Amino acid sequence: MTLTLELLLILVCLFYGARKGGVALGLLGGIGVVVLVFVFHIPPGKPPVDVMLTIVAVVAASATLQASGGLEVLLLLAEKVLRRNPKYVSILAPFVTTFLTMLCGTGHVVYTMLPIIYDIAIKNGIRPERPMAGSSIGAQMGIIASPVSVAVVSLAAFLAKAPAGAPVIDFVTLLSITIPSTLAGVLMIGIFSWFRGKDLDQDEDFQKLIADPENRKFVYGETATLLGKTLDRGQWVAMWIFVGAIATVATLGAFEALRPSFAGKPLSMVLTIQMFMMMAGAFIIIFTKTNPATIGKTEVFRAGMIAVVAVFGVAWMADSVFEANLPIIKDALADLVKTQPWTYAVALLIVSKFVNSQAAAISAMVPVALSIGVPPGYVVAFAAACYGYYILPTYPSDLATIQFDRSGTTHIGKYLINHSFILPGLIGVSTSCVIGYILATARGLV
Repeated sequence: MTLTLELLLILVCLFYGARKGGVALGLLGGIGVVVLVFVFHIPPGKPPVDVMLTIVAVVAASATLQASGGLEVLLLLAEKVLRRNPKYVSILAPFVTTFLTMLCGTGHVVYTMLPIIYDIAIKNGIRPERPMAGSSIGAQMGIIASPVSVAVVSLAAFLAKAPAGAPVIDFVTLLSITIPSTLAGVLMIGIFSWFRGKDLDQDEDFQKLIADPENRKFVYGETATLLGKTLDRGQWVAMWIFVGAIATVATLGAFEALRPSFAGKPLSMVLTIQMFMMMAGAFIIIFTKTNPATIGKTEVFRAGMIAVVAVFGVAWMADSVFEANLPIIKDALADLVKTQPWTYAVALLIVSKFVNSQAAAISAMVPVALSIGVPPGYVVAFAAACYGYYILPTYPSDLATIQFDRSGTTHIGKYLINHSFILPGLIGVSTSCVIGYILATARGLV
């Protein structure tokens, strides 16, 4: 009964905060934490500091890139590729963010691409919700297909300790299933997104919005296109600094030996990402004429900081409930997956929503599943189910996507659950699980 009331409290805070929008969602989480601690007397959980600091580092570097004009270089390059067939941007954009995540090991790099995707969509009369919602989902789906992500490394470590007699699933075998299944899911997201929602010229709400000249200017921006625009040397330098930092992070993630070791353990990728993103922003300031005072005024910085506040309050509130009731939740889910192995995917999805982290969901569920006899093949086949935090629009990348979409087409619905990310998420994850199961079966793992 107590757990039910605690979950109800979370839903109330999420619902009201989502309706208010912006920073309110995170601040309402603060109310939830106070009630949980002082009324229900449960110890406060741990705010996701690593996630928050990673967001801050990536957003700071991306905002500096935007302030320097370097973002216009990426936008120009993206336009040249996507404008060749702009009606397919809803399919291509999710693949772009997925591959970027696979390269860097974190979905937070999506913040760099969101303004580009929005500009290309709105300038071509394409409903921004189509490519933007799909791109946010694709960025998170890429985590389980990334060889440098914490989630994949953790999963591989747990599989290496599987009970004797179970099929041996090494790192390469794991990725040979998660990569194609993830890409299949992203493809289905793109196909669905291509047709979703009303075209802008037939959307009454959108037409009413842009009827006001000021709103129209806000929605479309001052620059119609960057094609044909001459970019100065500083903008190119800023872009190459940023891309070089991402390439360096990817290389350090792929080759562990390149990272310094402390107490016998290599430097974590979380800290590596934070260091090099901050350094990238600093180098842009040093080697270009960027005015540091303009960084905090950029759209990237504003949307990113709103996301930080949101994840701070919401994740702290959810983690408090989950940690206090972890034995009860684990017992209930363990009984379920022991009798029906396929329900492991459902259990993993639910836990992921609770903890808002794929790596945390894997760390909580995979050891339990293996210990109660779930075949490792099922664990790999349904690996994509570790991404379930799209169910409620509370994750920072989703919140940032809403902020970047100035047209208002990417939104949180009246009933909270009917938001722009729910269908792409369900389609992408379910497709990945089905393809993962087929591949695992073909390999003799299930």
